[in-house]
Amino acid sequence: MRQLLSTQADLEVAGEAADGVEALDRCRKLRPDVLLLDIAMPRMNGLEAIKVIREAAPDTKIIMLSMFEKEAYAHQALEAGANGYVLKGAPSADVFAAIRSAAKGGYYFSPQIHAAVIESYLNTRNPQTGKVKESGFESLSEREQQVFLLVVEGNSTSEISKILCVSPKTIEKHRANISKKLGLTNPVDMVKYAIRIGVLDPEFWTS
Repeated sequence: MRQLLSTQADLEVAGEAADGVEALDRCRKLRPDVLLLDIAMPRMNGLEAIKVIREAAPDTKIIMLSMFEKEAYAHQALEAGANGYVLKGAPSADVFAAIRSAAKGGYYFSPQIHAAVIESYLNTRNPQTGKVKESGFESLSEREQQVFLLVVEGNSTSEISKILCVSPKTIEKHRANISKKLGLTNPVDMVKYAIRIGVLDPEFWTS
């Protein structure tokens, strides 16, 4: 990917990261204009990382790269604040177009999923208020959603506190609020719930 991007005179690679946590750290330090983020990464996957990175570097635009041609993932990425979703098998021109579109504040989706994503996104919104229809998961605050996703991926309280740069006590408070709102106290039940509502997919989270 670095070699591919180096062929474009108007694009410069500011840095690289091996996993989601490192990507968050590099974004905090480098504040890139556009971030290419893999959806399947160790330590913290791309869908989890989007919201945290948006907080750490709000001006950075995010393009998701994925081998998964499922509109559900693209929809989740859009909801989390991504500016695009490009399939890894797409032509290099798609990657360049996505970066340039995001840099200008636009959005870009691989043609194979573009129509399905927009339709899915619009269908989840209340036509009268324009807001996304609320379910149990959406009733959580943005920070609680972040903590929930990190919990179901197997991170401990201390690990989550380091990732989000808050105290372990604060994380425990969020976990208590999550359990109260969702009626789930067992981590295993949380994982089952996350898979059921589509925010955790065993196809690649366990790979």
